[in-house]
Amino acid sequence: MQLSIIIPAYNEEDRIVRTLQKTLNYLNRQDYSSEIIVVSDGSSDQTGSVVENNFADFTTQSLVTLKMFEYHPNRGKGYAVRYGMLKSQGEHVLFMDADYATPIQEVEKGLRLLEAGYDVAIGSRGLAASEVTHRQRFSRALASRMYIFVQNTYLGFQYKDTQCGFKLFKHFAARHLFTLQQLDSVIFDPEILWLARRHGYKVAEFPVRWKHDENSRIQYDTFAKSLFVFQELFKIRQLHRN
Repeated sequence: MQLSIIIPAYNEEDRIVRTLQKTLNYLNRQDYSSEIIVVSDGSSDQTGSVVENNFADFTTQSLVTLKMFEYHPNRGKGYAVRYGMLKSQGEHVLFMDADYATPIQEVEKGLRLLEAGYDVAIGSRGLAASEVTHRQRFSRALASRMYIFVQNTYLGFQYKDTQCGFKLFKHFAARHLFTLQQLDSVIFDPEILWLARRHGYKVAEFPVRWKHDENSRIQYDTFAKSLFVFQELFKIRQLHRN
């Protein structure tokens, strides 16, 4: 199998069908085998049922294998991505957000980087060539830039964007890195990238098309939630000190 796509989903009943349809339409036009793994992360709505109820429509005359896993309670985006990654079978593995903020066609840029010798290719909204068609509110964009500055200083990174939910891995790198992952929160991204550098994997950023969705399932709109982000960030080195 050439490509596995992991879609972590938390209360996505209103948009998961659209995301799957667009992704399947693209994959069915390719000349390689692929799979989509939806991981419902303790959803309190009907995300799992919506996916299962559409299985027949999704898989009719499709070359793509579709799988859905659901567990309770909610464990966090990092847990959901790791869960799916460790069940993937593709030579290349992508995780993408359920809101379809980055269209699946952008996978071609990442695949070219993996074929050129990189082990990890991460979509970035911060590169000059990226196309951001609907930007975040100023306050959220400012908070994101502050976070990136602190993160890069603390972890010794030079990435423009680590939180874009569109990242590709060669299978062996995904298996290794996500087995080592310990954070279950949204801060799993810098943890994975820190581990990748520590273990000598080659990582590249690539520009993507991206559209912000105000109806994000991950909101950091209180001081306590913002504080939690930095508490998670500052755990990374300590968790992996050995």
